[in-house]
Amino acid sequence: MTSYAFTFPGQGSQAVGMGKDLASAYPEARAVFQEVDEALGQRLSAIMFEGPDDILRLTENAQPALMAVSVAVIRVLEARGIRLADHAAYVAGHSLGEYSALCAGGTFTLSDTARLLKTRGQAMQKAVPVGHGAMAALLGLDVATAQEVASEAAQGEVCDVANDNAPGQVVVSGATAAVERAVEIAKTKGAKRALLLPVSAPFHCSLMQPAADAMAAALAEVAMNAPVVPLVANVLASPISDPAEIRQRLIDQVTGVVRWTESVTWLTGPGGVTHLAELGTGKVLTGLAKRINAETVATSVGSPADIDAFVAELSA
Repeated sequence: MTSYAFTFPGQGSQAVGMGKDLASAYPEARAVFQEVDEALGQRLSAIMFEGPDDILRLTENAQPALMAVSVAVIRVLEARGIRLADHAAYVAGHSLGEYSALCAGGTFTLSDTARLLKTRGQAMQKAVPVGHGAMAALLGLDVATAQEVASEAAQGEVCDVANDNAPGQVVVSGATAAVERAVEIAKTKGAKRALLLPVSAPFHCSLMQPAADAMAAALAEVAMNAPVVPLVANVLASPISDPAEIRQRLIDQVTGVVRWTESVTWLTGPGGVTHLAELGTGKVLTGLAKRINAETVATSVGSPADIDAFVAELSA
């Protein structure tokens, strides 16, 4: 039996022009972008559509921008008769994508989600002075070996596994010198490649604790509903629906590991999911899904043509 999970991309999937084709084609998408602009008090949609790239890439812009495109896709699907509650067994999102998933599932309003992600981006950037933190991808290592690399590289500084994205694709995060040491150590432990990532802060490590505190304060002020389908949480790799627990896991997620390999493994195993649909910008999660479980059917739904094909697939 066919069973879907809807997944939502994280930072790194942004690109100038994102959402522009949706805004041209669908009034529902235009309404989403307008509401996000109003909630933030800025023309984020203009930065999304026209750039410049360096402004879009700023964490405080990229996070709400990626969410806006994902939610625009959901709203267009709803207008075409495809309701999330009818067609998805679960939702999951990669890092900031959890907020997109929760907005799509009705936990947060769109305006609140935009403001939360603006706060999250600003708090993450502020937590560590520029240049004092770094992240690196260790390619070809399993997560246990990457953990050994991080522990050996730390030498009294922070170096944590941040993302377990797919088999052979693990990211470490922490103090710049420690992460640079991890790159060199990984090469001695069999990594095919180990390289520093072009990010502005060391996400998903204990240096982000000030940002976790900021999100605890922000989330305490926001109304939350249970999502219409369970969220497979990054830090648990298992489903949750209780708003109080979702709030806590979103706080934990700022400093915790994005357990994406385990999340997809749970979805396609105990969760009984046969199809993963990535809603929003890019195809990163679609590629990871196929690396995690070659049997899974994974599709990306981000353009008008993608939406037409997906509606036809779900309506068949």
